[in-house]
Amino acid sequence: MIKDPVRTRIFRHSFLILGCLIVVFPIYMAFVASTLSLAEIFQRPMPVLPGSQFFQNYYQAIFIGGRGLGGERAIGALVMARNSMIMAVGITVSKIIISLLSSFALVFFRYPGRSIFFWLVLLTLMLPVEVRIVPTYQLVSDFGMLNSFPGLIIPLAVSATATFLFRQYFLTIPDELVEAAKIDGAGPMHFFRTILIPMARTPIATLVVIQFVYGWNQYLWPLIVTTERKYYTLMIGLSRMLATADHQADWHVIMAITIIAMVPTMILVLTMQQQFVKGLTESDK
Repeated sequence: MIKDPVRTRIFRHSFLILGCLIVVFPIYMAFVASTLSLAEIFQRPMPVLPGSQFFQNYYQAIFIGGRGLGGERAIGALVMARNSMIMAVGITVSKIIISLLSSFALVFFRYPGRSIFFWLVLLTLMLPVEVRIVPTYQLVSDFGMLNSFPGLIIPLAVSATATFLFRQYFLTIPDELVEAAKIDGAGPMHFFRTILIPMARTPIATLVVIQFVYGWNQYLWPLIVTTERKYYTLMIGLSRMLATADHQADWHVIMAITIIAMVPTMILVLTMQQQFVKGLTESDK
């Protein structure tokens, strides 16, 4: 076993620690700002230690909200987090299910035009989201799904990337396994449920993390499709609080909601870190 010199290890670890500090410091300062009063935030220099307004700021952020969210009819982070969770979970579950089924059809069934359908799926990756915004909005509006959870979820419920990744994974499954399942009398959906899905746990876990973070951080589509406050997501709520015209933004509440918005994705990534890394690096299928 080759060991690096002590100086090399010290330099490498020092560089990694420095990089971590650079990444974490803005997050730490956001947390500090969420515990200060508005006047303390505008002090120069701003305090670098947490203040005494933690409970007051987070109570206001969770249950009351701040300027820019509607005055007496304002909504807090609790409602917006619920909306973000519904949207993120809906997008994640629908993308995984649809991508699994479409990849299953592309790999294990023989029919005319199969390759054409696959390339049509990949073709959607070449179109920027902005190009599809107007026709998608028109379609959602015609179906009466504006200001609704189906309107937030359904247009984002299909992923060409996930379909491509599952297809590539299914191509690595040996034909002998498929033939053995046929000999045992397993039908297509039985083979799909009892063999393919358990074997694809790792790529599924990887895509769950990626798609949940994607859905949780959605900004453009919720901004277009929602106008009622009860459907605001956390990203939309933060943008509304920043757009206060001539009034001073409630930065202490904004920072508190920002920290709250980070918590679910951090928990998910930390919980599924092992499966996520394994799904990105595993080569022995």
